[in-house]
Amino acid sequence: MTSRRSLLKTLALTPLVGAFVLATEAKSKAEPKSEFIFSLNTSTVRGQKLSLPQLIELAARAGYQGLEPWMMEIEGYLQSGKSIASLKKLVSDAGISLVDCIGFPTWMAQDEAKSKAGFVQMEKEMGLLAELGCTRVAAPAIGADAPLDLLRAGERYKQLLDLGRKTGVMPQLEFWGAYPAFFHLSQALAVAAAADDPDAKILADVYHLFRGGSGFEGLKLVDGNAISIFHLNDFSGSIPRTEQQDKDRVFPGDGAAPLQDLANTLRAKGGQIILSLELFNPEYYAMDADYVAKTGLEKMKRFF
Repeated sequence: MTSRRSLLKTLALTPLVGAFVLATEAKSKAEPKSEFIFSLNTSTVRGQKLSLPQLIELAARAGYQGLEPWMMEIEGYLQSGKSIASLKKLVSDAGISLVDCIGFPTWMAQDEAKSKAGFVQMEKEMGLLAELGCTRVAAPAIGADAPLDLLRAGERYKQLLDLGRKTGVMPQLEFWGAYPAFFHLSQALAVAAAADDPDAKILADVYHLFRGGSGFEGLKLVDGNAISIFHLNDFSGSIPRTEQQDKDRVFPGDGAAPLQDLANTLRAKGGQIILSLELFNPEYYAMDADYVAKTGLEKMKRFF
């Protein structure tokens, strides 16, 4: 039988217990948790020489929610006499989305003429993507030379973001680990900060973070709102960092990248993050495209 003293003690603790439970629940609800969308970058099966309609079907069949094509593939489709409307219907009928597009306008070039031409090209490509319903485009620093004026690059990225709002297709600032002018996460952060724009986004990549020496801890400094797309892959643990090339990329989990730690970092950011499998491995190009696409997705989902 419960004593009077025990009962009083229990009643005294009840409000504290209740407050602890409520605080724990509130903290749990407040903690961000990312929603991951899985996409296939078409470079992953480029060696199989599939047409864009075949790539769309492949991505849907393998279970991806999105496709990340390259501009040259879209232009090739249209140059064959087909229409934007027919391509948009193919994507819609497949039940996937065009989440982003890879292009190479020279918008960040220090040379004014090259930069101007890059903006003209980017506006044209953004307009095309807008018609297709693709709301993002990669914006690498193609054409830029080292040393790069990061503040000036930030001004140009701000201009590009203004163009993105005008067209409805937002540029994702991308850095390449082996590109002398723009190879490090810290440079991308500096350019994004210099743009001083709420729509600034950084497109990072497992391989490029490793190849350029950025590492993975710096990603913890990037707010979840600043990442819409993340290129997923892995790198070899047996080839020296500065000797690795795009062709050395392997399936997620088959290399030396700290993918579980990376998954934890991205998961804690909150919001929606598109994970796009981007590989250039000639060994995979010799394999069946369906096998490569499905295997890549399975290996991505082991961590995410």
